[in-house]
Formats: sequence, structure tokens, C-alpha cells
Amino acid sequence: MDINEPRLGDQFSETQEGPVALDHLGEWQKTVNCDTLRPADVGREVILMGWVQRRRDHGGLIFVDLRDREGITQVVFDPQIAELCHERAGALRSEYVLAVRGNVRLRPEGMTNAKLPTGEVEVAAVELRILNSSKTPPFQVEDEVEASENIRLKYRYIDLRRPKLFKNLVARHKVAQLTRSYLNELGFLEVETPVLTRSTPEGARDYLVPSRVNSGKFFALPQSPQLFKQILMVAGFERYYQIVKCFRDEDLRADRQPEFTQIDMEMSFISEEDIYSLIEGWIEKVFLELKGSSPLAPFARMTYAESMDLYGTDRPDTRFGLLLTEVTDVVANSEFRVFRQAIERGGIVKALCVPGGKDLSRKELDDMIEFVKIFGAQGMAWIKIQPDGWQSPIAKFLAPEVQQALIERLSIDTGDLILFVADQKKIVNDALGNLRGRLGKQLGLIDPEALNLVWVTDFPLLEWDANEKRYTSVHHPFTSPVESDMELLDTEPEKVRSRAYDLVLNGIEIGGGSIRIHHQEVQRRVFQALGISGEEAREKFGFLLEALQYGAPPHGGIAFGLDRLVMLLCGCSSIRDVIAFPKTQKAICLMTNAPSEADVNQLLELCLKVEAERNA
Repeated sequence: MDINEPRLGDQFSETQEGPVALDHLGEWQKTVNCDTLRPADVGREVILMGWVQRRRDHGGLIFVDLRDREGITQVVFDPQIAELCHERAGALRSEYVLAVRGNVRLRPEGMTNAKLPTGEVEVAAVELRILNSSKTPPFQVEDEVEASENIRLKYRYIDLRRPKLFKNLVARHKVAQLTRSYLNELGFLEVETPVLTRSTPEGARDYLVPSRVNSGKFFALPQSPQLFKQILMVAGFERYYQIVKCFRDEDLRADRQPEFTQIDMEMSFISEEDIYSLIEGWIEKVFLELKGSSPLAPFARMTYAESMDLYGTDRPDTRFGLLLTEVTDVVANSEFRVFRQAIERGGIVKALCVPGGKDLSRKELDDMIEFVKIFGAQGMAWIKIQPDGWQSPIAKFLAPEVQQALIERLSIDTGDLILFVADQKKIVNDALGNLRGRLGKQLGLIDPEALNLVWVTDFPLLEWDANEKRYTSVHHPFTSPVESDMELLDTEPEKVRSRAYDLVLNGIEIGGGSIRIHHQEVQRRVFQALGISGEEAREKFGFLLEALQYGAPPHGGIAFGLDRLVMLLCGCSSIRDVIAFPKTQKAICLMTNAPSEADVNQLLELCLKVEAERNA
């Protein structure tokens, strides 16, 4: 019988390799996964189902590595055992879908594969069913592939077959399940909030959805459930959580997507300490399950002011030193004009002492100067502390007493490299803070296995926006001010601290939240400081402001980026590797070609018109 001749009840597939008869499962059921079998299973009859990872024809024998989501088992097709089965195996190619019945046996001596959990055994096939054929895939289904990310995203269904990506999504599943279990035990209720809502100012552009029923009006996809979870507290739910999709139309990068998943929580009658304790218990549970170890609670704490002073950022990476030190007062009267002019304009001077850094080349220093310019700095000064003195273009402008003061302030030693940036405070912190992170990686100062968690607290409530000429919220306008700072709200609003907190892991913010405003009068005063009129407040947030009049309890909450947390737990550099179907950095799904043009009839129903883009 021709093995490629279709039989009654078979499907028939024409592939690049020729026609192949396709079988049905019939009464067959998978009895084991492809990572299960061990020497103790020798002699057992099993049914395996999966994909052909690779096929090897050794003349008399055909070997197939059969893969399912759990692992790989070697299947051998031997004409001495099942001749027809061996003949049909000749048609197999990479990624064909198979069902195989056979008997477990030990591999011959010297033929074991220590890299596979099933590497001591193989299955001698007695019956083969080809359930589907496959075109030659555009890349190998292996963890190490040379295909570009765009190709992998276009064929995401093949990319997801790779063991690494599958394990990442299993880890994501575990984090979600552990989170639900932990919060359920603590009396939280999982409540869904609307996906179609109204546009509210939350820091990024909204995705808008036109309404067919209400012509000319638009829904917005939520950037977060912030207002709704506060409404749930007013409604008396007391403890809420949700693993929820959020949407932000913003420029993308490795740890951003236009749609992302947030672990969202809100609680009534709590303080910051309650939230810290609850989250630390959750983090310990998740890390123990996925990493086998966890940072010990309580986690370190640092105020926003301390973090900015020492690390130049509110996301401090505490795995290594290289702390920033302000030297404005030390160099204020130096003869170096760049320092003096920056200080006269209200700026500051900060320094970074790099132990042993004198061996960095001039090219490396020039690269650093170009790097800090990315963050607005005009340049960077440097000094190498050589055994025979200070080597630097600026050393001659620093009097002996200034040099001595710098030695004491920075704990300078022979062999060190000192880096200076002078400018406005924000620019100095951005430039040196980012340079510190780059040096930590470049000089091998970071332990890749370290897990350093730190709470950053006491954020400013407001910050001045020079473009809009008004104050804006550092977090959001519903964040409660520190009570003792309330008197500054009308006179020195930039000095008002908020009851906000972020949790930072290895220099990356994984979660943040705050105690909320629950008194209508406090909310009114904060809106006033933000330049939001009563009319504007009612227009944008009227339903929340009205709710605050009906017995709103003290409440607060926190939210974590699930994608970012799983990315860090899995050791990935991009959240696209922990999302099943991510978008590119241009917010495009290459697999489905979304976004796409709408049908003209759809546009007419929505009273919309798309004008062709005109050439400039």
C-alpha cells in the first residue's frame, strides 16, 4: 500500500515535500507527556502526542525527537518492530504533529543524552498517526534562534513553541495564581471595572473608542482603574483587587506596551505600614515559588529626597555603590568657570568617585561625556588621581584647599576617577544617575543574582511644569498630602510631601501607590494648587467628587506591572518576552497586521471620516 495514498476518513495534505495522508485521533488518548519517561518506565506501553522537533534517518532506523509543551522524548521507528510505521515515518518533517504508540526501552549503551530528563530512554514505535503536516518553519523552534524579533513576532505561534517563551508564560500564570490565592486569603474581593469609560487626565494619551449610539462622543480605554477602585472603597468593599488590562498611547520601549497588565489593589481603613507589610508578604510568596529564595522583609526604605541625592533617581539600584555626592559648596569659589557659572544660575555640582577608575581610557571618558549630553548636560569634567598627582584639564583651576576638601568629601584615594556634572539640579541628577547605572554594568559591579528591594517614600506632591507654567501631580491628583505639610499647599506647594510610595527592584520600579484623599475639602485644595477650577474638576472627575460627599472612608492602594515583574523574575530584558501577543515598538501587531484600516461602512456608522495624509 502506498503510505501517501489517502484512506477513508483521512485528511489529505499537499506540502512542500509532497502529499501526506493525515490521520484522526480516533479513540487514542495521550497517556504521558514528553518529559515524563524514565528508566523505571521500561516495558510500559505509552501514547505520546506532539510536534517533530527533529528527524534523523540512520538508514535502517529513523529517530524523531517528539516535543510537547513539557519536554522532549526520543521515538525510534524500527522496521523490525513495525514495518508500515517505519515507512510512514519517512514522510515526517520538522513541526509535523504526531501521535505515537510504542513501548519504552533503555537507549543503547553510550547513546544516552544527559541534557534531557528523558535522555536514558526512548519509545520504540509500533503505530504512528500523522495528525497534521507543516510547512518548513521560518526559524528553528529552539531557545537560541538567529531570526529577528520582527520575524518571530510575525510568526508568534511558532515563537511561542520555544521552551524559554513557554516557561515565561508559565511563570506569568503562576504569579497571577499566587497573587489571587494570597489576596483571597486576606479577604480581598476581585472586582472587574469598566474597559469603556470616559477620558480622564492620567499622564499619558488615551486610546479613544467612538460611540455609534452616541454620535460624536467617545469612550476612552482606561489607563488604570484608579477612579473606579476609589469608588469601590466609597461603596464599602474595603478590600479590592483586580488583574486588569490598562491602555496608554505613549512612546514604547523595552518595558512598555500600549496595553499592559496591572495587579491593582485598594484598601480602606489602612496606613502605609499596612500596605508595606501586605506587599512584602506577597513578594516573599511569589519569589520563593519562582526563584527559590526571597529578599527578607522588611525591605529597605528610602525617602525620595535621599534617593535623588545619593542615586540621582527615584528608582535606586542599591546592588552597588558609586553614590553621588554634592560638592556645590566646595567648588563654589574655585577658579573653574563652568562650576561657578552653573552655581550662579541656581544650579548645583555633583561628583561621582569611581574607585580604580584611573585606568579608563580617554576614549571611554569621551564616550561618557557624550552619554551625559543625552540627559541635557552640557558636558562632564573628570580628574584621575595618579600616584604623582591629579591628572585633569581642570586640576589647575582647583586650589590646594579645594582639592583637600574634595578628598575629604569624596573619600578620594590614589587610582580613583572623579566625574563632575554642573547644571540645574534635575539635569545633574539625570546625567550622573544614568551614568552611574552604565558604569555599574561596564565595570562589573552588579551581582546578577542579587535581589535588592527598596521602598521609596515621601515623594513631592506637586512639581512645576515649565512648559504649562503650572504645577502638576507627581503621581495623580487624588494622592493625599502629608498632613503636617498641608499649611504649605497655598504658599510653597513644591515643598508639600505626598503619602505616596514606590517599590523598586534592582533599579526598576515594579509598583507604586499612595494613600488617597478622602475628604472633599482636601481634594478641592489640591485641585486649586494644580490650577484646576471647580468647573473643570466637576467636568473631569464629577462622579468621584460627588462620591466623596457620601461617607468616603480613609483608603489607599498600590498597583504593580505584572509584565514588568514577570520580566524581572524570568531574567528577560524586554516585556515582549513575557506577553503572549505583544506589539512592536511602533505599536503594531505583526501577526494580525493590527491596527488596520476600517471599512468605510463602519466609519459611516460612527460618523467618522479619515482624510488621506497629505505630503508636506
